[in-house]
Amino acid sequence: MNQEDRKEWMGLFARAPQGKVAALLANANLASEFEWLRKPEIGSVMLRGRAGAVGAPFNLGEMTVTRCSLRLPNGEVGHGYVQGRDKDAAQSAALADALLQTDAASDISQQILLPLRTAEFEKKKNRAEKAASTKVEFFTMARGED
Repeated sequence: MNQEDRKEWMGLFARAPQGKVAALLANANLASEFEWLRKPEIGSVMLRGRAGAVGAPFNLGEMTVTRCSLRLPNGEVGHGYVQGRDKDAAQSAALADALLQTDAASDISQQILLPLRTAEFEKKKNRAEKAASTKVEFFTMARGED
């Protein structure tokens, strides 16, 4: 596991539809014992933006997030951050994060990450197809400048 892989799967967990990670964990029978390092807590984070993606940063607003941290019996630590006020989703994300750092990571990747990636790809593809269907091409046959 490297940091780029972990960054990618943490993003997948954060963007997953409500209850999806928990359902995938349950279907894969991947529930595991753990101890809390930080029980799920609800707070807010400041969103920052840049005008035109190059301007000076500015505070856009706040967003509610839920976060938690846990440790598996083998010592792996998992963190979960999700948008909104969903403590179960944060716990599921943290548990999946910790499990993906164990020796069973390849199996867990197939059972959890692959379905999340597929669903996200399909959602983006459908959105792009819907946008493409509204595209209008303008073409001028002759210009009348008389």
